[in-house]
Amino acid sequence: MKKTVNIFTLGCSKNRVDSEVTMKQLSENGYSVVHESAKEKADFVLINTCGFIGDAKEESIETILNFVKAKENGMVKKVLVFGCLSERYKDELMKEIPEVDAWFGKFELPKMLKYMTASHFPTLMPNRIITTPSHYAFLKISEGCNRGCSFCAIPNITGSHISRTMESLVEEATSLVANGVKELILIAQELSYYGIDLYKKQMLAPLMEQLAQIPGLAWLRIHYTYPARFPMDILPVMAKYPNICKYMDIALQHISHPMLSAMRRNVTKEETFTLIRAFREQVPGINLRTTLMVGHPGETEQDFQELVQFVKDIRFERLGVFTYSHEENTYAWNNYKDEVPDEIKQRRADEIMEIQQHISLELNQLKIGKTFKVLIDRREGEYYIGRTEFDSPEVDNEVLITTSKRLAIGTFKEVMVTEADEYDLYAKLV
Repeated sequence: MKKTVNIFTLGCSKNRVDSEVTMKQLSENGYSVVHESAKEKADFVLINTCGFIGDAKEESIETILNFVKAKENGMVKKVLVFGCLSERYKDELMKEIPEVDAWFGKFELPKMLKYMTASHFPTLMPNRIITTPSHYAFLKISEGCNRGCSFCAIPNITGSHISRTMESLVEEATSLVANGVKELILIAQELSYYGIDLYKKQMLAPLMEQLAQIPGLAWLRIHYTYPARFPMDILPVMAKYPNICKYMDIALQHISHPMLSAMRRNVTKEETFTLIRAFREQVPGINLRTTLMVGHPGETEQDFQELVQFVKDIRFERLGVFTYSHEENTYAWNNYKDEVPDEIKQRRADEIMEIQQHISLELNQLKIGKTFKVLIDRREGEYYIGRTEFDSPEVDNEVLITTSKRLAIGTFKEVMVTEADEYDLYAKLV
């Protein structure tokens, strides 16, 4: 009988890619591998943890404890933990949860494989088993971050920015498309920096241009860009290729001068407005997604009201808000006091999201009566669920389609929007 492995992934899509690579390696070694199976019984449970902020750390610890209990009940033989949380807190966790059989850091895949008496095959292609629906996949183009924002623990976990070669990325993307992937989503801790370490200049635009020319790739989407020293040459590339989604995910965090300075963002309010104007002028119809942070040390009510006005003025198509989390060994941890009370942080986050709900509703209602190309992701109850090019999976709006016809998952359909609410569109086939 093959030994069974159940891998659970917590946190971001970058972790998901790491889990997919692990699955491929174990499968090549003869293991029977599943991702987040509801069946509790397994020889090994591997937990890929997140250690970014407080809530994510709590979820990781809770998951570990749940599987320790399953081990005690005889459902699991061994529990192994890897990823960001164990990279950051391995020594403390080993003492606190000794029931875990082994702990591995984020970059210790060969060591973990050796523990499982498995070999490491570094040149596999395809190099992973995708866990997303077969028609889309994430493509991680680099690891690490050099930016040094005050609040962020990621550089402490992942280290300095390391780009993958363009050749390796084109090879992997070509392999994924050949295996049925129609949408590729470029991810990294920070896409904008891509290429500087290898090529001595930003190379995101040339990479996007090469990927866009892969036969059969219907959509190319980018996630996680950074505003300071933004690679402006990606905008004409985005405008040129119809299969590059007119979608920009850029984490702006704040707009007031004091906060941008305290956060060590290396960008000004004026530069931010200029950048947004360039996006909308050079890529007509582009949809902007951003994340903001409230409650950073030193944030006054005046800073917050400036952020509120910014959200009202810009009218982002997609927006999320984090409350500040005081993370060990960050610049903010070492230099600031976590002085904004939690209730004020939450009130500010709620106020921003309430404003954004109204904006989202208004923007969505403008789509009523218009037609869109939609990628069908799944069937759910009476609806087929799809997305436009302006929506990334799991985080953005969805299109709920009513039809008596049978629609194939992973195909494109033309639909007309008939109704809209804050976060979803309702449509019928054209």
